[in-house]
Amino acid sequence: MKLLDIIDQDLINADIASKSKMEVLKELAEVISTKEEINLNELVSVLEEREKLGSTGIGDGIAIPHGKIKGLNKLVASFGRSKKGVDFESIDGKPTHIFFLLIAPENTAGIHLKALARISRLLKDKKFREDLLSAKTSEDIFEIIKEEDDKF
Repeated sequence: MKLLDIIDQDLINADIASKSKMEVLKELAEVISTKEEINLNELVSVLEEREKLGSTGIGDGIAIPHGKIKGLNKLVASFGRSKKGVDFESIDGKPTHIFFLLIAPENTAGIHLKALARISRLLKDKKFREDLLSAKTSEDIFEIIKEEDDKF
């Protein structure tokens, strides 16, 4: 699975304005809901419910909030970066800077898990994370993701 199959350049925000966990979820969800015509409130609710099970902040400045929603016919992701960092209740207690929001159709499991694994694998690479953090624009971030995606 390639990340470029599920994320477009217009789903990347190089400088999210949000200062709290719930604001981040809403800001990233807004991008997807506009493009995919998903009900924003329903999407945010799904993400909030998932976060109640445990934070999707996996440490090293990374969070991969995710959920499943009715009416969606394909897997889709958005990306956000916070230069200042957000308290996302991450497992290491450190601020989160890199966010990949992943939304899957309600009745899928395999493809959803493959995408989570792919994103996690890419983000284990410290240089990849550093490149994402130092990129100047959304276009630069998209190119960094594309370059990394092309390696697999």
